[in-house]
Amino acid sequence: MLFSGSEKRAVELDRSDPLAHFRSRFHIQPGTIYMDGNSLGLLSVDAEMAVLRVLEQWKTQAIGGYSQPRPDSWYFMGEDLGAMMAPLVGAHSDEVIATGTTTVNLHKLVATFYKPSGAKRKIIATELDFPTDIYALQAQIRLHGGNSDVELVRVPSRDGRTILEDDVIAAMRPDAAQILMPSVLYRSGQLLDIPRLSAAARERGIVIGFDCSHSVGIVPHRLSEAGVDFAMWSSYKYLNAGPGSVAGLYVNRRHHGSLPGLAGWWGNDKQTQFDMAHEFRPAADASAWQISSNPQLSAAPLRASLQMFQEAGIERIREKSLCMTEFLMSLVDSLADRGYVVGNPREAERRGGHVAVEHAEAARICKGLKARGVVPDFRMPNVIRLAPIPLYNTFHEVWRVATHLKEIVDSRQYEQFPVGRDLIA
Repeated sequence: MLFSGSEKRAVELDRSDPLAHFRSRFHIQPGTIYMDGNSLGLLSVDAEMAVLRVLEQWKTQAIGGYSQPRPDSWYFMGEDLGAMMAPLVGAHSDEVIATGTTTVNLHKLVATFYKPSGAKRKIIATELDFPTDIYALQAQIRLHGGNSDVELVRVPSRDGRTILEDDVIAAMRPDAAQILMPSVLYRSGQLLDIPRLSAAARERGIVIGFDCSHSVGIVPHRLSEAGVDFAMWSSYKYLNAGPGSVAGLYVNRRHHGSLPGLAGWWGNDKQTQFDMAHEFRPAADASAWQISSNPQLSAAPLRASLQMFQEAGIERIREKSLCMTEFLMSLVDSLADRGYVVGNPREAERRGGHVAVEHAEAARICKGLKARGVVPDFRMPNVIRLAPIPLYNTFHEVWRVATHLKEIVDSRQYEQFPVGRDLIA
């Protein structure tokens, strides 16, 4: 009765969905339900056409593409895209730049703000961080002659799923030089309290940054208001800008004028960049943290996607996302007798854009979902991540995915698949 009643509710929600019309602007493969937009967003028709326009621009204008007036100029593409992303993260337009890739941007920022001195040498992270952040922090500590086993502090999780802000604040001791936190934990989907952590760090004189890769485009932020020092994020997840697309970077205005820890000619003041002087003159804003010229073929789909976000509105996207994940959690709760558990925080203010469905046979259940045309992903040791995306998923799709979860266990279909994850989960 719950599932039949829930299907009716799903149909009703889809009928009243103000964002439903955006679905037709995405390439959705027939016979599939795509629930992995928190790993890689789908291609939109808008993004596809944007790439074709840049190819035409390259074909017909060649080097002239850099000299075109804005917003079509390749020369100012990073700044223009940064200004378009700024409302999504609650920043001033000159605090955001589209540049580089996610981990490269993290290296730039840590290299700028990590200034170990005396006993003040430690970097605070969490034991549930995405591995690339830990690798980057370990490398930066080594570059300063430190021992990452000692100087990288990973705040432990009490339950293996979430991190308590109280525990992060307790780790903010006088020997901490920098803090890097995820905005959303990639496995459980927990949304950390950015304003609270930022205020605590500022009170203690510690620079704090956030990896917002699992939140930008699905959770509205207010980075400037919170006093965050720096942040970075990918654009290929919720922003739907394509695999490996140009990433985003934020530097609070109070740090503008600082010398970037890693510099390149594209971060030079635009007015003197082509003087070709050997004296680096950093741009007066976040543009200074650019290193190389913008990759136009990966910047083009980001521009198209950001225009779509302007149309939809990040607040409406968040509202629908919370409704979809709430609906999915209620369906998973009804499957508790089949071994399914919701592993993400339930409070709206503490969860990001995906639901972490836990099950002892999660890896094989993921394979069963894929065999049925559902695209989830698996995260060790027992998490099926399901991300209903407001711009292209429907409530009825959410209901159908839950039905598949039920049937895969009821029929023991998962036993047809080998134990363990796929190469790319």
